Amino acid sequence: MTLLLFAGLAYLLGSVPFAMISSWVFQLPDPRTYGSKNPGATNVLRSGKKAAAVLTLLGDAGKGWLAVFLAQSYAPQWGLGEEAVAIAALAVFLGHVFPVFLRFQGGKGVATAVGVLLGLNVWVGLLALATWLLAAYVWRISSLSALVAAALTPLYSIGLLGFEVSTLAVSAMSLLLIWRHQSNIVNLLTGKEGRIGEKKSPE
Repeated sequence: MTLLLFAGLAYLLGSVPFAMISSWVFQLPDPRTYGSKNPGATNVLRSGKKAAAVLTLLGDAGKGWLAVFLAQSYAPQWGLGEEAVAIAALAVFLGHVFPVFLRFQGGKGVATAVGVLLGLNVWVGLLALATWLLAAYVWRISSLSALVAAALTPLYSIGLLGFEVSTLAVSAMSLLLIWRHQSNIVNLLTGKEGRIGEKKSPE
């Protein structure tokens, strides 16, 4: 029952839509109405307001980190171990991808996954982030960078954490993240995927 409580709270935290919040703060259109129609930092950047994209990025990553941090801090007090942390990590990610506040239509989960990884193990998180940045520098395509990072991150987790329950959570997040990029994969194969910083005016 306590594990369900941890999972439920982490899911609700993950459901907080920072793309919507930042768009409201900066008086921007609903990010679900333009560009990729994805409520995430990359799409908010297409509005031309970099500050809004940064706020979205920090918020989405921050909630991932916070869920893991709270689970690590309070799980031992309830007699729980790493399984509670892993469940909270996966639940906050699922909350972002399938948020109850947006009728289960959320973002791709890249920023939230980075926050989760930094919470689980800072080195795994930094390696994943470095992989994304390197891929973004080379190809200038956000979705491709995310896919490369998602494919390699479970290997980083195995190398640094071993075959622990946290690695299972990391692997599940990576698979879900790749699955959420199905349309991007199609666009990449057909040469239609947009590049980082490419502005698409809100309609």
